[in-house]
Amino acid sequence: MDVVVGIDLGSTTTKAVLLDRHGELVGRGITNSRSNYSAASAVARDEALTATRLSLLERALQQAPGTTGIAAQTYAGKVGDAFRLELYLDELAYLSVRIRAQLGHAKGDIAALRAASEAVLGDMRVTAPALFLGGEERKSDFFRDLAGAQFVAAAEREAVDRQVPFERLVGLFDRAILDVETRVPDRDFAVLLPRAVDHVRPAGATDDGVRDVLLRAARSAAAEPIEEIAFVGTGYGRQTLPFPKECVRSEILCHGRGAHRVFPGTRTVLDIGGQDTKAIQVDATGVVTSFQMNDRCAAGCGRYLGYIADELNLGLHELGPLALRAQKIVRVNSTCTVFAGAELRERLALGQRREDILAGLHKAILLRAMSLLARSGGIQTEFTFTGGVCKNAMATKLLRGLVDEHYGNAVVLNVHPDSIFMGALGAAMFALDDVRAGRPGILPTFGGAASPAPDARGTCAG
Repeated sequence: MDVVVGIDLGSTTTKAVLLDRHGELVGRGITNSRSNYSAASAVARDEALTATRLSLLERALQQAPGTTGIAAQTYAGKVGDAFRLELYLDELAYLSVRIRAQLGHAKGDIAALRAASEAVLGDMRVTAPALFLGGEERKSDFFRDLAGAQFVAAAEREAVDRQVPFERLVGLFDRAILDVETRVPDRDFAVLLPRAVDHVRPAGATDDGVRDVLLRAARSAAAEPIEEIAFVGTGYGRQTLPFPKECVRSEILCHGRGAHRVFPGTRTVLDIGGQDTKAIQVDATGVVTSFQMNDRCAAGCGRYLGYIADELNLGLHELGPLALRAQKIVRVNSTCTVFAGAELRERLALGQRREDILAGLHKAILLRAMSLLARSGGIQTEFTFTGGVCKNAMATKLLRGLVDEHYGNAVVLNVHPDSIFMGALGAAMFALDDVRAGRPGILPTFGGAASPAPDARGTCAG
């Protein structure tokens, strides 16, 4: 299978999308942008390749004798969750290696700290399957988020039981996770996919027939050659990508084209990302006709919400649901990120509800976005919301209300579950243009060489 690759390197997350020669989406991946942009790009691309392998697995299962489409989709999903578990266990093993290395430089009661950390890591290994195979929706697919929540929960117990300072335990994690995030693991699908099959137990099955079908499909999916024939990069950090300049495109062009691909009626696009906000107008073919961007101030973009989350000691994903519980929307006087934090603390000290203050902070962001939209040419007929902030339910609710208020409720507002991938999708479409025009593909060499892959028992081979 030949594929083209689009990578959107954002300040918060990095996304990758793979299209085949026919323009069909075959895989997509996302990761934290980390402290190493090159590593983040490589990991996002590997995530997209993983999604492609899982799609090939589902196709192989659909073609297996006696397998229905629903059963193929169900089992492919189960194997996919188990595959994610195997990747998590490998990263957890490397985290264990790095924490043990940190202990080699620690001072004080090292024996107690080592015992506590080993107990925490052991607990994480035991409870890891429930994160992926328990049937509940994961709050995040990022290793840092999942492992961090697991580590803190176990560390709170062990710190009390073993009389070890909680801060010292968490400090080990905080230092080690930086090493984990700058490592690009070597994913051997021929090993990992069959290993994932071992976690899948068909309900009510009394023989290994289904398992044999799954193993054959897994081996077939792992053996299928995937050739990357063209790359295009975009995003906030696009200039740091290991791509020649002719393989780099503007975020504005990519978001406009990606949004138009998913919603062909789109004429206006609002992209609120981690570092900037863009109001984009496109024509009937998805070509950008005008745009406006925010200035360098972080207010009005996702970074603003990140600062507020830090002030409240909350996860970014918790802000929207909490703000939806507001009884009223508090008017926020300052739209500056720095002063908004001070105003938040002042209002909390006066006894105002967090939910009401958060609703006001969300509205401040959307009002700035509405100003950008007005300067770009307003909102035309069909309007698409993209970027990471579109996953925030409160932001979407407020945007809908503001659009109704200023442009009428006849405007179609598109919010797609995968809108965060619009920029990478547009980049992949530009890469496909290069292939179809006969321009030679220039394949990048990603930095962040793969580290020796640790096994699931916590040792590092090689």
